[in-house]
Amino acid sequence: MTVSYSDRSVLVAGAGVAGAAVAEVLLRLGARVTVTDRALSARTEALSALGAKVTVGLAALPAGIDQVVTSPGWRPDNPLLRDAAARGVEVIGEIELAWRLRSSPVSGRPAAPWLAITGTNGKTTTVEMLAGMLRAAGLRAVAAGNVGRPLVGAVVGLEPYDVLAVELSSFQLYWTSTVAPAAATILNLAPDHLDWHGSLAAYAAAKAKIWAPGTFAVRNADDAWSVRLSGDLPGAAYTLGEPADGQLGVVDGTLVDRAFGHGAFATVAGLPVTGPHNVANALAAAALAFAYDVPPSAVSAGLAGFEAGPHRNTRIGAVDGITYVDDSKATNPHAAAASLVAYDRVVWVAGGLLKGADVDDLVAEVAGRLAGVVLMGADRAVIARALARHAPDVPVVEVGRTDDGAMADVVAVASRLARPGDVVLLAPAAASMDMFSDYAARGAAFVQAVRALGEA
Repeated sequence: MTVSYSDRSVLVAGAGVAGAAVAEVLLRLGARVTVTDRALSARTEALSALGAKVTVGLAALPAGIDQVVTSPGWRPDNPLLRDAAARGVEVIGEIELAWRLRSSPVSGRPAAPWLAITGTNGKTTTVEMLAGMLRAAGLRAVAAGNVGRPLVGAVVGLEPYDVLAVELSSFQLYWTSTVAPAAATILNLAPDHLDWHGSLAAYAAAKAKIWAPGTFAVRNADDAWSVRLSGDLPGAAYTLGEPADGQLGVVDGTLVDRAFGHGAFATVAGLPVTGPHNVANALAAAALAFAYDVPPSAVSAGLAGFEAGPHRNTRIGAVDGITYVDDSKATNPHAAAASLVAYDRVVWVAGGLLKGADVDDLVAEVAGRLAGVVLMGADRAVIARALARHAPDVPVVEVGRTDDGAMADVVAVASRLARPGDVVLLAPAAASMDMFSDYAARGAAFVQAVRALGEA
């Protein structure tokens, strides 16, 4: 698709990381850009200096707008976006814009293929593993998208890439219509972001948009949704069990490929991250890499060199024989379950914004591992009721504070519930925005409180 934005009038909804990148690119392409956000900020000031018109709090579409590019956090029922749709003005997201621009004259080079990843959990780990494999093969590659680097910048930026490892959220996928990755996977799917999508079916439908006609589908054979949503697309699968023909899997602690003919390529013990969920992530990344003809030596090297990001099941240290682990990235019940089952006896730190997710199955699954629970955040009462139903004998303490000092209280209570040999695990099963700016800030507060405890 050849795209020209010269003299087109485009409204960018949201001036966060993605919105600012979109506005900057569109201004370079000669578009007349209007930016709206909830409030003025350093980013809106910078965009104004570049030539964008900034208007705070638009609820109706200004006259003369040809297209709206929305930030992923804006819901479809936002009054501005509803008004645009009612007027027949196209609304797309940053990902769709990046796809349309990837082969336009502005990039000045052939379109780089996308190897794309979505799922409820494991996206960032998997996309970073994949990017490492691609680079180990000598390819110019980068992880972009929901991982923190806007795709539109990677597509039209100065750095030429051979291939892009792309992480996509359900919010981003919702606003796509023509995106067609060369290969893609849905790692897993469990209830999440139901407050945004409205239902599990709508959430799944957004995720399924990662697979377009012609996309090579990498399925998680152990996840019913991943298999179901892939339909009859050609592809491969992976499993934590012994792989059948056409699958990658695990045999006697060895990661084995029986889909592309490469055989053994890594060991579970040799992975730099632990837990069955990370083995599954490694298999998914390897399948995508093999689909792009990356040699097994590069896949092995990419896995060996992988370093997990912070707040992902990260051991902070031990105080008085009690181990403290930060998995603030576990922002939904599915992710929390994967973390909790890795430990035998846990004091669980949980709570925040559940976004409509149910926690009963999670609590029932891990009840036998719980030595105690410390709850915080807006939806702590929902988790407390689930614990009363499924783990009535487990000590539960609620911390009602929501100020900056709340995490110190949480860690102090958890330390009193734990005994030597236990793990105090921050795996909130919920989003953080009720108390913190994001999951990273929540994890940093936990780390700081644990270190202060060790110094006391």
